Amino acid sequence: MATFCAIHQPNLFPRLSTLAKLYAADCWVVLNDVQFARRDYQQRARLGSLPDPQHRQWLTLPTHLPRGRPTLISEARVVAPARSRRKLLLSLQQHYGTSPHWPLLREALQPLLDLMEGTDRTAEITEASTRLLLDLLGWSGRIVRSDTLTARTGRSERLADLAASTGAGTYLCGTGGMRYLRPGPVTAQGIGVIPFRTPTVGGAWSGAREISALWALMSCGPDRLSALLRRQ
Repeated sequence: MATFCAIHQPNLFPRLSTLAKLYAADCWVVLNDVQFARRDYQQRARLGSLPDPQHRQWLTLPTHLPRGRPTLISEARVVAPARSRRKLLLSLQQHYGTSPHWPLLREALQPLLDLMEGTDRTAEITEASTRLLLDLLGWSGRIVRSDTLTARTGRSERLADLAASTGAGTYLCGTGGMRYLRPGPVTAQGIGVIPFRTPTVGGAWSGAREISALWALMSCGPDRLSALLRRQ
């Protein structure tokens, strides 16, 4: 059976569309050695209100870029980690504390909160926020980081080399990546490319490309959500 690989930057409690792609993969390559983008989801998550996902609020980890705009994701640092830790927990409790699944999430959050006491590296914290969601859903894949792998510099060539380094037979490419990916360098490595798309409306998929997967998790619970992702 072919091994599926997904390559994605570390996101803070990622959107359901992103989480679904990672869940479908056998290996997630954390793309942590590219330029940090403040307007992306690398240090922030849009939280949907439990009663109505159209009511939304940003949860942001204030982040310092030591080298300014050229700073890599792995180099970014959380400003005032202790305050950010308190704000993160308070925001999540305010949004999802009434969910019957909140106690499960609260317990799963503890290792992340402990991590925030020991590091200010934004990428480590956001990667851990994604991993805890995958763990709650029973994901059994593995994680590697791009800064530990060798790859060429061209966009498509880089993705091809990263996927090949994991031994993947198939690369799951999200809607963003499909806009610029040239399949040639990937297929030249003997790796297939599958565009990965999810629904964006209906049930747990409401706002799947806009709000954090936390809303779906707290609305459905991990068992129902993992079953949904397996069907997808």
